[in-house]
Amino acid sequence: MTINKTQESGIITLALAGRLDASTAPQLQDCLVPAFDEADEVILELGKLTYVSSAGLRVLLVGLKTATAKNAEFVLTGVSEEIMEILDMTGFSDMLTIK
Repeated sequence: MTINKTQESGIITLALAGRLDASTAPQLQDCLVPAFDEADEVILELGKLTYVSSAGLRVLLVGLKTATAKNAEFVLTGVSEEIMEILDMTGFSDMLTIK
């Protein structure tokens, strides 16, 4: 998986490409959690994400909890039908802000 980070006006966008699984989830968590110290809003751009495992879902939950603790926004964008299906089946689409 690759993570492309951009920052503009208090917003950090992390664009993910590839697979978010047990081997890549720690990489995302290492980028995601500190992003909330630098920005008021963190956006995960998932348009090029092809797969998410339970380990990846756990990192999304860590992001949500970190955002709540820091009183920040956490948004998912560009979610493909395949990834949205996973988020719907697991109930994550009800917890996360998806645009």
